[in-house]
Amino acid sequence: MIGITKKMIFLRLNFTMIQNTRKYMSKIILKASMVFIFILLLSVNVKSQTMEVGGMIGASYYLGELNPALPYNQTQLAYGGLVRYNLNPRWSFKFNYYRAKVQGSDNTGGSVKDRNLDFKSDINDFSLLAEFNFWEYYTGSKKNYFAPFLYAGLTYFTFKPVSFSGVELQSIGTEGQNVGFNGRSPYNQFSFALAFGFGIKYSLSKRLALTFEWGMRKTLTDYIDDISTTYYLEGQNINPDITDEILSDPTMSHDAFMQRGDEKINDWYNITGITVTYKFDLKSNKRCNSTSWK
Repeated sequence: MIGITKKMIFLRLNFTMIQNTRKYMSKIILKASMVFIFILLLSVNVKSQTMEVGGMIGASYYLGELNPALPYNQTQLAYGGLVRYNLNPRWSFKFNYYRAKVQGSDNTGGSVKDRNLDFKSDINDFSLLAEFNFWEYYTGSKKNYFAPFLYAGLTYFTFKPVSFSGVELQSIGTEGQNVGFNGRSPYNQFSFALAFGFGIKYSLSKRLALTFEWGMRKTLTDYIDDISTTYYLEGQNINPDITDEILSDPTMSHDAFMQRGDEKINDWYNITGITVTYKFDLKSNKRCNSTSWK
């Protein structure tokens, strides 16, 4: 009984340290986002100018119970397409669809040694973003051909956690969702997120532009990795031949209500990539393009 108590205290301390760090990060991000939106409302001058269409290739990773704090741990492929609507040389709106892969494992990034959990998931990311260029930028300009920028916006995304062995985790209820343990029910495999990041734009030619972008998604779910609350089975009673049971507690060393994850901290994911876009002049503003931005 004493051993179990010490284990529970150790787990609680680990989760508390992670929680405090990520709460501090959240406060900084929230304040930065509010400043960004305030600048947008004060500065935006709506004049339709150009539209850009293109693609992205890059990398993705996640932060959660199986990777609390290591950027680019178990990096996976990300790719997709985007449409950017340039309001003026400082402001743009962008819509993107990115498909990313994320994964995590206690063996490579987890903070709990005796848990031995893992997952992988595809993410379909649909984001509507506002971009602010630090100085004037115009694709095709010989003068304003380079600019760093910030962006922020909203994301809708879908996910589907699967174990490294290929078992769909949401459908088996690893925390007792399928049996109503402690009032739990199956979680949704879609959610929303606050998106924010930065990048650099560079005009390659009259029509082509190259952009580097780094972006985080602060999500409203804690189940990208299928880990959030507590164990629901007594480890000593688990049948290792029953997939649903063994994937809930692979080490068979925990009791019901012992900490498995931390539901107070939602998961994050990152998409970093390079985009190439092609510019289209909007017919109603060709004149403005040639006189104001070049």
